Amino acid sequence: MEIDSSTHPRTVVQDESNHSQSTADDVEYVGMRVDGTPVVLKLTEHERLTPDRSLELVRHSPAGFEWGYVGSGPAQLACALLLDYYDDENVAHQHYIQFRNEVISHLACDGPADCWHLTGDDIEAALGEFNDHHALTPDGGDPSASLPANWSVVNRTDRTVFQRQDIDHYVVLGEGSEDWLLILCAQGDRAYPAPLDHRTLPVDADPAPAVQELIAESNDLVKPDEEAT
Repeated sequence: MEIDSSTHPRTVVQDESNHSQSTADDVEYVGMRVDGTPVVLKLTEHERLTPDRSLELVRHSPAGFEWGYVGSGPAQLACALLLDYYDDENVAHQHYIQFRNEVISHLACDGPADCWHLTGDDIEAALGEFNDHHALTPDGGDPSASLPANWSVVNRTDRTVFQRQDIDHYVVLGEGSEDWLLILCAQGDRAYPAPLDHRTLPVDADPAPAVQELIAESNDLVKPDEEAT
């Protein structure tokens, strides 16, 4: 019995694997600064990567891309790269925050002639280390029934962080020796968060109402996207 090798399942799988590997090998992005402005090029297509398409998915930085730290400009770049490479909004939205934190925040251009490079292999290797079955919210947080839909909560050993999903706003709750300290801050394109408001409460008080007040203040300052609410 003769087998048509072009339609044999093993051949088809091998062909798809080879195609994926070829695509990953071929794709390369490069970032540089031109007169101080961040510019990202997709070398394989000889075109400039812009935030336009990614801004339809998340609006962290309408002003453009950045890299080298954790902020809104790097978040927009992370989303744009994943969206361009995978052409899949679900993949981009699910993984861009972790991709920003673990990849984009470490990219560097130290001089006018310097640049960074990311290949398809680099992108796939990074996502291969992420948990494919956990739909990430910013900073790995989980949605909470007690919070608005555009907020998530992250519990850490020394503090709890409430993080907004549609922009880089945080409420940090820390327990001191005598007081609760709650800070509403914005990351934006800054290297360090900027405080917007704060509350202090006795350590034996329930901090939940103050958390809700600061979250409401953030949502009043910048109205959430309709899809996020």
